[in-house]
Amino acid sequence: MAGLRTGQGILRRKPIETIEEAEETEAHGEHLTRTLGLWQLTAIGVGGIIGAGIFSLAGTIANGVAGPAVLVSFLIAGVASAAAAFSYAEFAGLIPRAGSAYTYGYAVLGEIGGWFIGWDLLLEYTAIVAVVAIGISGYINFLLGEMNAELPAWMLGAPGTGTGHRVDLFAALLCLLIAWLLNMGMKSAARFETVVVGLKILVVLLVVVVGFFHVKSSNYTPFFPFGVSGAFTGAATVFFAVFGYDAMSTAAEESKDAQRHMPKAILYSLAISMVLYVLACLVLTGMQNYKDIDKASGFSTAFKSVGLEGIADVIAVGAIIGILTVMFTFMLGVTRVWFAMSRDGLLPKWFAKTHPTRHVPTRVTWIVGVASAAIAGLVPIGEAAELTNIGILLAFAVVCTAVIVLRYRRPDLPRSFRCPWVPVVPGIGVAASIWLITYLAWQTWLRFAVWFVVGLVVYFAYSYKHSELRHADARGIPQD
Repeated sequence: MAGLRTGQGILRRKPIETIEEAEETEAHGEHLTRTLGLWQLTAIGVGGIIGAGIFSLAGTIANGVAGPAVLVSFLIAGVASAAAAFSYAEFAGLIPRAGSAYTYGYAVLGEIGGWFIGWDLLLEYTAIVAVVAIGISGYINFLLGEMNAELPAWMLGAPGTGTGHRVDLFAALLCLLIAWLLNMGMKSAARFETVVVGLKILVVLLVVVVGFFHVKSSNYTPFFPFGVSGAFTGAATVFFAVFGYDAMSTAAEESKDAQRHMPKAILYSLAISMVLYVLACLVLTGMQNYKDIDKASGFSTAFKSVGLEGIADVIAVGAIIGILTVMFTFMLGVTRVWFAMSRDGLLPKWFAKTHPTRHVPTRVTWIVGVASAAIAGLVPIGEAAELTNIGILLAFAVVCTAVIVLRYRRPDLPRSFRCPWVPVVPGIGVAASIWLITYLAWQTWLRFAVWFVVGLVVYFAYSYKHSELRHADARGIPQD
């Protein structure tokens, strides 16, 4: 009987109809302020999607993994992401609360399922912030080289990335900068994000338009220098660069009209970003042979190679400014997931404390800022990028599965957006996510397994006992 009760406990689900009412009153009144409109949400989504994928990982994958087929890598990742985006859009309209995939999983698959999604996202999102910071650092180093500035080698990269490198100081400082910005309040931070995203789109369009006139068709041959498998391996690595809408959806509780705006913002941001990704990849691999593309600052060095040093410098500056928005989106995501888990009692309530006037979770924001700074400063970009993907892919698979389950379990629920062709579209999302997972390195699996075991220990040692739903059960409050 004890085992049965435990099983019922870890599978208890949040009642969807009462999520909004419950979350507004629990955790001693801790709440977030609704300040974001449709286009601010879309800007946060585009800010999370476009950045590292174009300005850093595109060059890395083209040079050593996929060649010109990096375009195919992005398309494969984009198809998988689109299938998941429809699923996220349905849930965002149905459950417009902080936490995104964590909250969706909690409501449909039960507490243990929601816990592991949230636990995974804490690591994955933090690592993404670090990867993006490393990408910006590469462009900063490019600009310094253009100005013939000489800096100590110890501060220019993580150990093992170059002679004398000890820490990527620029990357670490950027993580702390974003943490400071998020702590200034969502209204001010969102204004900054919207303006910078606009500048970033202009830079990408500049790359596409100017670069088009320097494309050589011979650079596309061979198109698959590493085989078709190289394109799939590249897709698994760049996948995190095409799902910023997931992190954006964690801000649902800060949207003025989440049920209407969140689904639209998710789909708009992915559509805009994929068009720009495809065009940018065509230009990058057309301007230079894939063997000559610089892994750290691909577009800047590509334009410099054709005599456009001025454009190269503009791109480097645009990359630095633009990639900051990716850091913003994913640090926003991890802090809101952490906030939601703490408010639910699965992590200490101390983390759910918000600023008395700005209403942002300052404590977890600074913790994430310091943690991401440590990863960015000390881990090479390739290893950090692989660390970001497995948990995200699993979260996508879970969310797509949850859409199918909830359609059959609760077809009566009012949905402001409905994922088309259920179960086919979410089924594609599940299959694609699991398929891409198989292309990740065994080291990635090992790191994920360690994090999974740690999460298991934390859940049964703390979260199971302190869960708000468990306390509600003890008080005799009926649950779903």
